[in-house]
Amino acid sequence: MGLIDRTSTIIKAKINKILGKFEDPRETLDYSYEKQIELLRNVKRGVAEVTTAKKRLELQKVKLEQNFKKLDDQAREAVKAGREDLARVALERKSNTQAEIASLEQQIADIAKEQEKLMVTEKRLSAKIESFRSTKETIKAQYSAAEAQVKVTESVSGISEEMSDVGLAVQRAQDKTESMKARASALDELVEAGTLEDVTGGTKDDIDRELAKIKSKGEVDAQLDALKKELGK
Repeated sequence: MGLIDRTSTIIKAKINKILGKFEDPRETLDYSYEKQIELLRNVKRGVAEVTTAKKRLELQKVKLEQNFKKLDDQAREAVKAGREDLARVALERKSNTQAEIASLEQQIADIAKEQEKLMVTEKRLSAKIESFRSTKETIKAQYSAAEAQVKVTESVSGISEEMSDVGLAVQRAQDKTESMKARASALDELVEAGTLEDVTGGTKDDIDRELAKIKSKGEVDAQLDALKKELGK
């Protein structure tokens, strides 16, 4: 039995956790508020029904009082007319009416107390509901703000992760570029030193390259002499 209870508790806990994940507290608060409003309506309906019942008893009491007065007058007239039998009947009915009036007065008093209790309950409930409504709206606003903050933070985090990936890609591209430049420079030095053959320059050997340097130097010297003569130096 203990194992079954523990298993049931675990299952309930997991179910509550799943439900809590999808539960929107704003909807829960609104639902609770609607249930309280419905309860307040029932209390108000009860107050109205009690008030109506009391009013009916009061109207009935007024009629009995009118009848009581009428029976009293009839008894007096019967005595004046020498009809004690009629006077006795009127007085008996008057006595019964008086008892009914007393009973109605007690009922009206009891209903008035019940009415007062319901009205006090209605006022207290209305105050509590209004307080709950204010608290509810505050919590909803705070939840909405927190939810928006979470979304913004998640968006910023996502952007940061994407920018981090972009930064890594740029760094890799720069590293490859620098590596390629270094390789090209090294190849140029090797070609210049004659270690590697410059396939774009034909099939020159080291002698051809030296002759080319001498020819280039001679052309430069000739151009320099011509420039000196031109300038008169």
